[in-house]
Amino acid sequence: MKFEIVIIPVSDVARAKQFYAGLGWRQDAEFASGDDFHIMQFTPPGSGCSIIFGKNVTAAAPGSARGLYLIVSDIEAVRTHLLGRGVAVSEVFHGADGVYAGGDEPYLFGRIRVNGPDPERRSYRSFASFSDPDGNGWLLQEVTQRLPGRVDPDVVTITSATELAAALRRAGAAHGEHEKRTGGEYDVNWPDWYAEYMFNEQTGKPLPE
Repeated sequence: MKFEIVIIPVSDVARAKQFYAGLGWRQDAEFASGDDFHIMQFTPPGSGCSIIFGKNVTAAAPGSARGLYLIVSDIEAVRTHLLGRGVAVSEVFHGADGVYAGGDEPYLFGRIRVNGPDPERRSYRSFASFSDPDGNGWLLQEVTQRLPGRVDPDVVTITSATELAAALRRAGAAHGEHEKRTGGEYDVNWPDWYAEYMFNEQTGKPLPE
């Protein structure tokens, strides 16, 4: 069962089309039938799931879709990219551990938003948010290492050059520590070590020592 479509309720199809195209998302389809039906489909880069919006495609109130998560490997780079496209994106924030009440807009780890990325840069803990013109709310969430059981243990997917570069940097830093432990000698098998590290990181398996 492949989850493929989320319907986004909007009030102005042309305005929503301009916004989502402006994000750099791929336009997959547009269908119209007279004045009563108009539908558009867009897909974020690297996503297997698309969004659909239009006229007479949902009874939900425009702007009522909230907490739509976009998973990224480098939240600061993606935020900079969106700002460059003219999108009003919040500062990067993280949650106050153990606090699940307050005046901020709710998100996965509560309501209290603390400025800056997670101090330990833990996976799943750094966020930024933005909204479309109707107020449908999106959250960027940085995930660099999946929790065990959250991934197919035999499938690795890297969807962009940015994501690959980030994975190589993490593997390179870990391999540097590995070389220190082995006396600082050059490791001729470093490609194998990098490959194992990157594969295990994505599939939730133990990282190489």
